[in-house]
Amino acid sequence: MIQMPTIDMVATGRNITRLRKTAGLTVRDLQDIFGFTTPQAIYKWQHGTAMPTIDNLVVLAAVLGVTVDAIIVIDGNVRAQISA
Repeated sequence: MIQMPTIDMVATGRNITRLRKTAGLTVRDLQDIFGFTTPQAIYKWQHGTAMPTIDNLVVLAAVLGVTVDAIIVIDGNVRAQISA
């Protein structure tokens, strides 16, 4: 077993919510910025049931004024079996 870092989706979602509020943005603001017809994707990000795509993550970081690394929460304590 090798210790592999993984993304903690729930903690990342909470982070997105916190950063959005700190930036003074609403979910509707993000919906407009991304051109989404509904806010569902943003709510999924915030609840940790989905992650933004890489391109949306880059835009989100720019909009929030942070780096991509500041958005993603890594859990380094997960053990995984690596097979070749």
